[in-house]
Amino acid sequence: MKVASALLLASAALLSAGTAKAEAPQVIVSVKPIHSLVAAIMKGVGEPGLIVEGAASPHTYNMKPSNAQKLQDANVVFWVGHGLEAFLDKPLDALGGDATVVALEDAPGLTKLKFREGGAFEAHDHGEHEGEEGHAHAGEHAHEDGHTHEEAGAHHHEEGEFDMHLWLDPVNAKAMADEIEKTLVKVDPANADTYAANAKALDEKLDALDKELADIVAPVKDKPFIVFHDAYQYFEHRYHVRVAGSITVSPENMPGAERIAEIHKKVGDLGATCVFAEPQFEPKLIKVVTEGTPAKSGTLDPEAATLTEGPDLYFDLMRGIATSLKTCLSEAS
Repeated sequence: MKVASALLLASAALLSAGTAKAEAPQVIVSVKPIHSLVAAIMKGVGEPGLIVEGAASPHTYNMKPSNAQKLQDANVVFWVGHGLEAFLDKPLDALGGDATVVALEDAPGLTKLKFREGGAFEAHDHGEHEGEEGHAHAGEHAHEDGHTHEEAGAHHHEEGEFDMHLWLDPVNAKAMADEIEKTLVKVDPANADTYAANAKALDEKLDALDKELADIVAPVKDKPFIVFHDAYQYFEHRYHVRVAGSITVSPENMPGAERIAEIHKKVGDLGATCVFAEPQFEPKLIKVVTEGTPAKSGTLDPEAATLTEGPDLYFDLMRGIATSLKTCLSEAS
């Protein structure tokens, strides 16, 4: 009888564990930096799935059947928004009302910056907004006049008007984390205490990271540099570093000979500086635009292509950017 009772108790425990696991929401996230924030808040409850895995980029991503199945199974979907992951538009529309879909570009408290153009920044093709006054020009700091700041939640802006690399400011990451926590608590109130505790710990870590990044880049913040694509406004805005231009606006549109010549001249005009490649895209272009100039070259990874997903990825991503900037710009005379 004792053996039978023990077996019954063990079976009950297994059933209970299986039930608890089933009750955890199925969460899917579009890109690695956002996935990292979600994973940190879900720690101890479950692990979110990821759509854009490995070294893939949301700019050039094509949906796979396995991605579609993950979306169909999801209770909650977190993405940045149409301006970044356009490949998700139709799949998300097809979900109907079966899942909670959260576009984090609408999280309250975000700072949102308009695309910039002119000088060493290419014009963006966004209709009536093209050529609009108020975009930053080459060499200007992103924290100066020339950007529009919007409280998220306002839907009056045109699609594609804002730079969607929102996570490259830890203060924006804090705002998105708050929206992630609120969503998870609403969907899964049974685990509300865990989500709240994790979100509080994450908020404190992001505050510490903000101070750390400011200290890392402080010695080189006045040195101008060129980036592969204009993805760094939020980092620039937060830490007052000097992005002087980009080789291309979007990685899916490779620059022509005229554009490369323009950037080559800009690099020469700036004197010794740095030109940064990205892991997924045409690093040989960097060699072309720096040839015959004193400029150094480096690599920045704004979408975490080279990093392994998980709760620590966001911190590795941001430290990596700051450290790469400091290393290259310190070597530039």
